[in-house]
Amino acid sequence: MPLVKRETTGPAGAGQDLSAHLADLTNIDPEARWRAARALGGRAEAVPALAVALGEEQVARVREAIMTALMRVGNAASVQVLLPSLRSQDAAERAAAIEALQAMPAAVQPFMAALLADHEADVRILATELVRNLPDADATALLCALLAHEAHPNVCAAAIEVLAEVGTQDAIPALEACARRLADSPFVPFAVSAAIAQISGTRQG
Repeated sequence: MPLVKRETTGPAGAGQDLSAHLADLTNIDPEARWRAARALGGRAEAVPALAVALGEEQVARVREAIMTALMRVGNAASVQVLLPSLRSQDAAERAAAIEALQAMPAAVQPFMAALLADHEADVRILATELVRNLPDADATALLCALLAHEAHPNVCAAAIEVLAEVGTQDAIPALEACARRLADSPFVPFAVSAAIAQISGTRQG
């Protein structure tokens, strides 16, 4: 189920206080946990409890509600809670985390250099998706820095795809260098040619 922004009904729900919602995050009833997560959306003081709840939650619907709550807080602490989900074996959890993180680009941006240098190629690939929502110049700089040293063809392909959509013409030298370095790859040079054509045709800097 895709993660969606929930409608706002008030930060804590009428007539209910923070402590009650925090307590309900550990309620045996999944519906109560889901309601608590929704009520705690946007409340920065709830981030530590939401972090614990996310680490323990097994019900996908409740987990998504917790991620939505963290997204509505939208600060660095929320980002730090969501980042471990990028390593989850559950594809739905990874997708929900990406969607939540994409919704708060300003908070995510300070973490991008480290994500793009992560030792796991799969994390680097997912990180390229987070770059899409950054300002074009920042996205270009981050992905060009990645391409300058990246050896994994699939990571390069993911970065090239994003640069084709959001990159400025400053990306062209890095793309050309990547194509030369990975000339033996069956798809990287072709992807670079397509990206350069798209950048040159649609962006002027």
